[in-house]
Amino acid sequence: MLPTPDLSHLSKEDLMNVYEPAEDTFILLDALENDASSLQDMKPLICLEIGSGSGCVSAFLSSILGPRSALYLCTDINQHAAACTVRTGAQNNVDLSSVVADLGTPFIDRLRSSVDILLFNPPYVPTDMGEAEFAQSSRNIQSSWAGGTDGMSVTNNLLFSVPTLLSKTGRFYLVAVEPNNVQRILHWMLEQYQLVGQVALKRRAGRELLYVLRFERQCL
Repeated sequence: MLPTPDLSHLSKEDLMNVYEPAEDTFILLDALENDASSLQDMKPLICLEIGSGSGCVSAFLSSILGPRSALYLCTDINQHAAACTVRTGAQNNVDLSSVVADLGTPFIDRLRSSVDILLFNPPYVPTDMGEAEFAQSSRNIQSSWAGGTDGMSVTNNLLFSVPTLLSKTGRFYLVAVEPNNVQRILHWMLEQYQLVGQVALKRRAGRELLYVLRFERQCL
C-alpha cells in the first residue's frame, strides 16, 4: 500500500482556506492505487488535475508513475489552493505545476487531445444554484464543495471539455456521490462523446455513497 502524501507542511491557516483531504480524496487515491499497474503500463506523459486543493491527489499519482516520468499540471480556482499544491509537490519531491484557473480553461487549446490522465474531485454537494454561484465567484474554500442543483453544476461544465482534453488512450477519473445520478453521467458521456465509463470504486462514508468513475475512449 502506498503512503498518503506528506501534508505536514500545511498549517491550520492553510486548512481554513483549502479543502483538507477527506473520504472523497481517499477513495480517489484508492482507485488510482487499484489501477496502478495499468496506469504505469500507459506510460502517461501529461497528467492534469482539476481543482487540486491541497495537491494530495497529484502528489499521490506521482508516487505511482514516478515524479519525473510525467508532467503534472494542476488548476484550482482558489489561489490559496494553488499555492498549497506547489508546496505539497515540493514536500513530496515532485514538481506540481499549479495554475489559478476555472476548471481546465487555460489548457483547452494547448493540450487538445494530449492529457493522458485527467482527475477531478469536484464540488459535488447539492446546494441551491445561488450558493454554488456565490462559492465559485468567491473563489474560496466553499468553492470546493457547493455543487448547485444535483451537485452537478460545476461537474457539467467540465464534462463538456473532457473529450477535447483527453488523449486517444487517456483516462478520466471523476469523484461523484449518489445524488449526482451516476448512471446518468455514465450514459451521457457515452452517448455524447463515446467515452466508456464504469464505476472504478464505490464506498459509503457516513451518509454519503461515494463513487469514482473511470472513463476511456470507446474502442472502434
